Amino acid sequence: MGDKLPQAPRSFDSRLRHSNRAHLQGRTADAPHPPICRRIGFVLLEHFSMMAFTGAVDAIVTANLIGREPLYRFDTWSLEGATVRSDLGINISVDGELPALDARELDILIVCGGFRSKLEPRRPVLEKLREVARQRVILGSLWNGSYLLAHAGLLDGYTCTVHPDSRDGLEELCPRVRLLPNPFVIDRDRISSAGANSALGMMLAVIRHHHGDEMVQGIEEILACDRTLDDLPDSPMPTLVGDPTFPEALQTVLQLMKNNIEEPLSVDDLALHAQISRRRIDRLFQRYLNTTPSRYYLETRLTRARRLLQQTNEPVTSIAIACGFTSAPHFSRCYREFFGMSPSQAGARRRGGSQI
Repeated sequence: MGDKLPQAPRSFDSRLRHSNRAHLQGRTADAPHPPICRRIGFVLLEHFSMMAFTGAVDAIVTANLIGREPLYRFDTWSLEGATVRSDLGINISVDGELPALDARELDILIVCGGFRSKLEPRRPVLEKLREVARQRVILGSLWNGSYLLAHAGLLDGYTCTVHPDSRDGLEELCPRVRLLPNPFVIDRDRISSAGANSALGMMLAVIRHHHGDEMVQGIEEILACDRTLDDLPDSPMPTLVGDPTFPEALQTVLQLMKNNIEEPLSVDDLALHAQISRRRIDRLFQRYLNTTPSRYYLETRLTRARRLLQQTNEPVTSIAIACGFTSAPHFSRCYREFFGMSPSQAGARRRGGSQI
């Protein structure tokens, strides 16, 4: 408890592990001890934004799937009553009422508001929020949930964000709170999101702080964040091809690799088609992807093979050919070295329903 959440700089691990993380046997965690399971509480205000809430929850549930160990546990709380009505008119059953919340085992508490949520909390609610804060719990908000935290004096001296429709009122009532027009804001142990679409981004930033870029990239891969139709569903590396931060020559080579899975091109052929030297390709991959072209190409094909094993009933030999391997034994050896299991075992896991 009491984690601080600074805006950490992003780094990039190029070796496709983010999209394969849940399938890498024995490589999901470098630490010798089980990961910490953090507990997150969501306080649902009447008429809370269902989209904001599910976006935040989707991120932490997917993190649990990728981590293959419980990384997060979440509970829902109402101000009062056994159910809370969302902005969609759907009643959601909660785990308990806020007065019964024991903050001593809590890591994060997020107040979920909505367009029609009432923002005049009663004194017991404010006192409970202050009690939670004294336990050094990270406090957060979705939509206009910042109002409750600000009323309790828990945002004084902090920066935060709120839905634009609530901005003027919050500035007037709580002048010591510095509001930013950002989709989401993280300031030490306070986190806030202004709307439905930014809730997912806020939680991904929290997860990145806890578990790194690779975990977040894996979540984005599963949730298909910011993906075009051309990238779905079988692009071997949708988050890289077309990345505007990459030089045009590197983007060209990545696209050539993507388009030539069944009959892989040699590095010399890639250089010829991209009209650059082989040495420059080597430098580009080392600088931007921290790997070699051959290694990246191999892992791209293995990623494609993993998806085919999961999504089809094709025999291993056919999948090997479809992914550019000249023989099934060579394919099996490469697959085992990367994923820690044979293609046949991967197919058996799919039939047994044990994969994501």
